[in-house]
Amino acid sequence: MAQKLLRPPGAASEKEFLALCIQCGQCMAACPHNSIKPHRSFNKNRHSMEIEPAKTPCYLCMKCPPVCPTSALNEKCTDMRQANMGQAYILEKHCHNFNNGVMCSTCYDRCPLRGHAMVLELGFIPRHTDACVGCGVCEYVCPVNAIVTIASPSFESDISQEENLKRKSERNKNTTPPTGALKTLTT
Repeated sequence: MAQKLLRPPGAASEKEFLALCIQCGQCMAACPHNSIKPHRSFNKNRHSMEIEPAKTPCYLCMKCPPVCPTSALNEKCTDMRQANMGQAYILEKHCHNFNNGVMCSTCYDRCPLRGHAMVLELGFIPRHTDACVGCGVCEYVCPVNAIVTIASPSFESDISQEENLKRKSERNKNTTPPTGALKTLTT
């Protein structure tokens, strides 16, 4: 099974996202960090929007959900704590803090949800909590590539496809545009 793509904040479930996303690029244009890119492939995900944290993570500015014309991204998702993109995991085998005695807190220092999604256990060991939304900033800044961000396979949107379609039809009537537990992998 192919790894699920990391979608922008507030994305509907993968099935609904693929059905609703028209690849208009409005979320990509709204992103000031150039984090959102069209997926390059020849499968069903072709040109659907994704985030590749190792290249450019999501900085959780939350400017993309409100501009989505089809509700593939939930317009009500404006709080970065509700982005629900996935989950980041520390690969202890590679992390400085678990191996060679070097104290590193780069992931903690740069986490947009520092103190909630990323904590320092015992004051120096970085750990992800269930509050992690999968933005990928920690993966991007890790000096030894000891963090991986995985799209959540169990994530289901708070809004149903029926509600998405209702919102879409309401938008078409308008003339104005749409304005934890600790996580660590030991591999």
